[in-house]
Amino acid sequence: MAFEQELLALLPRLRRFAHGLTQNVADADDLCQAAIERALKSREQWQAGTRLDSWMYKITRNIWIDNRRAAGRRGVHTEIDDGVTQIADDSHARMEASMELNDVDKAMARLPDEQREAVMLVLVEGYAYKEAAEILGVPQGTLTSRLVRGREALVRELGEAA
Repeated sequence: MAFEQELLALLPRLRRFAHGLTQNVADADDLCQAAIERALKSREQWQAGTRLDSWMYKITRNIWIDNRRAAGRRGVHTEIDDGVTQIADDSHARMEASMELNDVDKAMARLPDEQREAVMLVLVEGYAYKEAAEILGVPQGTLTSRLVRGREALVRELGEAA
């Protein structure tokens, strides 16, 4: 039962990572569900004593890549702007914070996939460079390069939004 409990505790972080990849709440939820289903079906492949979160991020990323490849073969799908569904709030500070987060979300969405993955794992999820490189299946130097370029692009984008 420890496996299921660890998986459940990991869910908020997994959803955040999935949202960072998909840039869409509904797609992120679908991605999380698919990753959890795959993890439960492949439970015997996980080795007790190893990091479940790293294993789950790899599964999530692999499903996301597979879905993107399949979507590329099917053609472009346009999403309805999430901003249309936001509920107004009379709190000025909350509105400003929401606008800033929206700016960050938009800037993240404009990053190339490789840079967005690196930023999500290192800056948002707090992984060490070595661990993030292992999750992505790239050398640590490649991860570092993607992260530097991603940070620079975010600083440029967010600097222009200010």
